[in-house]
Amino acid sequence: MAVESFSTASVMDLVPRQSSRRSHAVFVALQKEIVLGELPPDSSLTEMELAQRFQCSQSTVREALMQLSEEGLVKRLPHRGTLVAPCRAADARALINIRREVECTYLEEVLRNSGRGLVGQLRDELNAMRNAARDGDEYRLSVHDRAFHTTLFAAADLPLVVPILTRCLIHNHRYKIMNSQPNRALEETAERHVPIIDALKDGDLERLRTVLGHHISTIVDFGPDLTEDAGA
Repeated sequence: MAVESFSTASVMDLVPRQSSRRSHAVFVALQKEIVLGELPPDSSLTEMELAQRFQCSQSTVREALMQLSEEGLVKRLPHRGTLVAPCRAADARALINIRREVECTYLEEVLRNSGRGLVGQLRDELNAMRNAARDGDEYRLSVHDRAFHTTLFAAADLPLVVPILTRCLIHNHRYKIMNSQPNRALEETAERHVPIIDALKDGDLERLRTVLGHHISTIVDFGPDLTEDAGA
């Protein structure tokens, strides 16, 4: 199929672009398949086959694979090509702990800057998550979920840390999706963000830290418990 016509077109512009539109389209399509587990860990990806599939050049595919490699979703190995990255509990546990440290440490700065329409932006992302949940679109929900948390953290004004959070978010979502039970409660996933918005709106630092920390610790709420203090 032509790269312009595949089904991720509806979310292509929601994912931050770091390359040409054509390679970005390939990147988003492959990102979706990896996050949803449609391309399982250790799957082999060849530039020639992908170029034929998306009806584009191998250089376009190569650019998309390089971006996926930067996110840690694929491994590009000398003489072995490109493999889909593993999705292990040990990595997920470490990334959840890193994410919790990143998001919860700088909430005082977030509150200090939250008068810039932050609550309204977060409500927009919540409503987008609700719409995706009602449509049964788990990938689109995950995109808006990531946008919610990066928007919240951006108020701390630590731009060099944002890529670390972005990687934690996408791998958290990938692990959750690949290890949760069928018929996941997508609407409940969206509503889990409401207490965060409420605490932010009220300017309650301790409550915000508590509800956000709990939200992060229990992200894998349909799969194995990945934290020692998931009830914190």
